[in-house]
Amino acid sequence: MKEKREPLSWNHPDAARYEKTISLKIPGYAHLYEMTDCLLGAQLRQVDGEKRVLVVGAGGGQELVTLGAGHEDWLFTGVDPSAQMLAQAQRRTAEAGVAARATLLEGTVDALPDQPTYAAATCLLVLHFVRGLAAKRELLQQIAARLQPGAPFCLATIAGDPQSQSFRMQMQAWQTHMLDNGIALAEWERFAASLGNESDPIPAANVQELLAEAGFEHATRYFGSYLIHAWFAVKR
Repeated sequence: MKEKREPLSWNHPDAARYEKTISLKIPGYAHLYEMTDCLLGAQLRQVDGEKRVLVVGAGGGQELVTLGAGHEDWLFTGVDPSAQMLAQAQRRTAEAGVAARATLLEGTVDALPDQPTYAAATCLLVLHFVRGLAAKRELLQQIAARLQPGAPFCLATIAGDPQSQSFRMQMQAWQTHMLDNGIALAEWERFAASLGNESDPIPAANVQELLAEAGFEHATRYFGSYLIHAWFAVKR
């Protein structure tokens, strides 16, 4: 009998392994965050006054640790619906000496005050977990509503059409990469089965359309790793 796989859940005890395994799963994982840091840093150097950064999907803490390490004048608000993942972020920010500048909130962006408070925002490896174009558009609009005009925004997500041959070819290569890096076959199978079921990737062209509809402009891709794409854009 084939083993039954539990659905992905960020509140599952296995979520505690995220920090240890994610860099094995995504080629260039550290580079995504380093490039995000450089892009935001180049823009925020030109900003006078308080530099508040909104981190959407802050659980795990990678953005907070990376961005906070090199920018002592940046203040962070991190939101995530998973208490388990936020606990990781709390621990990592404390270890990195960033916790005093990071406010972590369990919940979603729409719970924040609807004001253009933030000078920048990130939403890395989150959008593909939001199901449906309308909900994805709503999330991006909620982020845009809390950004000042001209504020930079970095977005990374799995993008592509799961029914396409090109998507399947990328998945084959990605499987080889993960298994070669010590990810168990059962974990790969669970991830592969989640695409289109527990997650909802859409083609890259649709992501760019959603960015424009939500109020962002000058969107350019700055990172790619198999089916993961990242865009830099600014709030209109």
